[in-house]
Amino acid sequence: MIFNFTLLNPTSISFIYLAFVDDQQQQFLIKTPLKIVPAQWDEEKQRPNNIYLKNFKKLNTKLDALKIAIATYLSELKPNKKEFSIRAVNRLVKKCCSEATPSLPAGGLLQSVDNFIKSRIHLITSTTHKRYLVFFRLLKRFEGYQQKHLMLDQVNSLFVQQFIAYGEAENYSISTIHRTIHFVRTVLNFLEKRGVRTFVYELELPKVKKINRAISLSEDEISTIKNIDVPAHLKAAKDWLVISCYTGQRVSDFMNFNLDMMEILDGKPCLSFTQQKTQKSILLPLHPTALIIMSNNGHRFPNKMTAQKYNEQIKEVTRLAGITTLVKVRKRNGFRSSEQLIPKCEAITSHIGRRSFATNFYGKIPTALLMDATGHSTEQMFQRYISNVDTERTRSLGTYLENMYQNRSRPQQQQLSS
Repeated sequence: MIFNFTLLNPTSISFIYLAFVDDQQQQFLIKTPLKIVPAQWDEEKQRPNNIYLKNFKKLNTKLDALKIAIATYLSELKPNKKEFSIRAVNRLVKKCCSEATPSLPAGGLLQSVDNFIKSRIHLITSTTHKRYLVFFRLLKRFEGYQQKHLMLDQVNSLFVQQFIAYGEAENYSISTIHRTIHFVRTVLNFLEKRGVRTFVYELELPKVKKINRAISLSEDEISTIKNIDVPAHLKAAKDWLVISCYTGQRVSDFMNFNLDMMEILDGKPCLSFTQQKTQKSILLPLHPTALIIMSNNGHRFPNKMTAQKYNEQIKEVTRLAGITTLVKVRKRNGFRSSEQLIPKCEAITSHIGRRSFATNFYGKIPTALLMDATGHSTEQMFQRYISNVDTERTRSLGTYLENMYQNRSRPQQQQLSS
């Protein structure tokens, strides 16, 4: 027996029906309490068109719960020698549609993920917690797609293949797919340490060539920004943008810089603070450019603003600075992202300062010192902040090669002339 969802009223808000077809091609229709406007329904995928809108998220969760419950019920009929019962299906529909939070089966992957997140809640930041919940909800949607609960003994190499295929069919980025599988691996390793046998060793991912499309501002572009005149309402954003390029901090940190953080070390002004995201203690020497900005601002930091306002205004600042060359970035279009060519000023976000700091000083200052400033724990993570397109270093390499060639050829020319 097979089943799907269907709408009977094509013009206005319609109830969603469960349609069953048995081996004799006999059809049964069961009405659910779930409703949707037909124009917002994806007949092929059997769900709302946009499952990321708040109302449709809840609806899709209930549809996934129904898929799993009905598929499980049908799979157990023959082994248990039972007949299909509309009354039993109605009970399942009522249960799945009335539950605010569907229960997670014992021994299942989702229960293990949920337990892992709860066990780490006091050790992780709110940002990490949100990221874990994104992985959890993605795995939950995958179960709905599979129409079954994933038990721990099913999380193996086949799971990896099926999850990658699902992610690609849903147009998720390779990064999102792989990060979710890495998270599952973390959960399984957590269980292994507590004596639970898993197939974590089978969770291998194909190697993917990573292209770092990190956007940064060159030293020439930063200099241009420093020297342009901007309207009064953009002055603070411009100053913060330049300061961020010479301090390498996140907006959550540099926007909270204040004079109480100032310390003097061997006559050099420094900032002493704790990074909000990592809780790392940082003692950061202030670049002379930052000190000049403070001096021009009455020996104070610029006025504080929200991250949203800052992100909006620095796009305008860089546009006024003429930073409009086309760059390739991943940009959200609806509820998915894709690669697009856009003017660089439109690609500017609050993270541009952190990336510019890492890119512009890499190779000129020892990496360990730069990592102390940015707060990165590993060089691998630090390298992700460095733009692959580093023309300044390419120029330097060209100069070195030219000088070496000239130094080597000069003695030969002198011998020929003598």
